[in-house]
Amino acid sequence: MDVAKGSLRIGTCSWNIDSWVGLVYAEKSPTAAGYLAEYARRFRTVEIDSWFYRLPDASDVLSYLAQVDRGFSFTAKVTRDISLTHERRPGPGDPVPNPGFLSRELFGRYVERIAPMAPQLDAVMLEFEYLNRDKMPGVDAYMRRLDDFLPAVPEGLPVAIETRNKNYLTREYFQFLRDRNVIHVFSEKLYLPHVYEVYEEFGDLLTGRSVIRLLGGDRAVIERTTGLAWNRIVDGKRDKPLIVNMIKDMLFRGSRVILNVNNHYEGSAPITARYFEEALAGAAGSIGSAGQ
Repeated sequence: MDVAKGSLRIGTCSWNIDSWVGLVYAEKSPTAAGYLAEYARRFRTVEIDSWFYRLPDASDVLSYLAQVDRGFSFTAKVTRDISLTHERRPGPGDPVPNPGFLSRELFGRYVERIAPMAPQLDAVMLEFEYLNRDKMPGVDAYMRRLDDFLPAVPEGLPVAIETRNKNYLTREYFQFLRDRNVIHVFSEKLYLPHVYEVYEEFGDLLTGRSVIRLLGGDRAVIERTTGLAWNRIVDGKRDKPLIVNMIKDMLFRGSRVILNVNNHYEGSAPITARYFEEALAGAAGSIGSAGQ
């Protein structure tokens, strides 16, 4: 193919995985930061999953940055206190509305804590759960809530949105993201259309940067199969070449593509990531692994 115009980073969804010893790490580390320096010699980007469950600690931000060089990049999840519409409290009863949902004030606290990492962020990512009509009336209401929230995003901070309602993936929605310079997160996940199918239909409406997350199917099934040892492929996906072709087209169009692989996709994120590195070698100006 012609020389690519875009750039590509390949990494994994989290890195603090003891069963990657022998694949990525020489020995077990008692801390996530302890693994990160060795990870960064193998991959050039990573997703920070742990911040989905709590606001980042300033000390963690500085600790992670201390383990990597300035050319390394992160995709950081935004805390779920901002992306959950409802919260379940102890005891019987239905979930109650979450007062922090798309809170500008809470997001401001998040941004303040991650500020030292801002130059190395490929995206800060809002991950939404599947929203039934009890949680969100529909895509129009969803876009209105986002429109109220997005002015809180500081200029220059790349914000990405992962939507898990397949019926929300419309041309109107992708145009909404494009008009506001918001990154779409392509999620290869159970109950969603394949990422290459979404790209084929809406790729013309993408902004200049995209995040692809290969998350996989039924988590419980693959966890039973692996026994939570994430060091071998147990559910190889035959359609990976279609994702490769999708990424090649994105690169040719000038996109910056961030591909992060989850262990639950095939059984071992580093092995899957290696497949994509080899399949895409030479297809981008900047491949995501070290040493290439």
